[in-house]
Amino acid sequence: MSAAKSTSRLGSWLIFVVILGLLFYLYIDREKAKREVPLPAKLHPAVEENKEKLIQRAKEKGISIVITDGFRSIKKQDELYEKGRTKEGDIVTTVKGGESYHNYGLAIDFALQTKEGDVVWDTERDSNRNNKPDWMEVVSIAKTLGFTWGGDWEFKDYPHLQMDFGLSMRDLKNGERPPKQG
Repeated sequence: MSAAKSTSRLGSWLIFVVILGLLFYLYIDREKAKREVPLPAKLHPAVEENKEKLIQRAKEKGISIVITDGFRSIKKQDELYEKGRTKEGDIVTTVKGGESYHNYGLAIDFALQTKEGDVVWDTERDSNRNNKPDWMEVVSIAKTLGFTWGGDWEFKDYPHLQMDFGLSMRDLKNGERPPKQG
């Protein structure tokens, strides 16, 4: 074998080893980035505060709402995910436990409430008779408070409101959490 071929093979192996080492380093670095941070057990303080503001501001417009869901455990999320799949009922979520902002205390679901106390998910209802759907009035208020709305997503989730604080689901799974003061 000529010296040139030997040097070329050595160079190829060296490049391979360097690339392999770099990939290993990146994997280890990513694993280190995952922090074991406990999941919250309730809504984030800023979400809780803005939830209360949402209820009050809707009331000021003559719209009564109820929060039908807030913080949700991973177990509860998995139970909801099973609906319409392995258990009876309609599909109500597309995400398993640990993949919902509810699991991190950053989301709420709402519905309208009639004068009789019934809870309704009627997006066309206009109980305050101002020619605007109450549902969209609530969504508008929520957006001014910093919530994003599930009705704007490809998979529509009309009752869903969340505050992600710029954190992706990957960030949350890796142990990042929003500041306590939001």
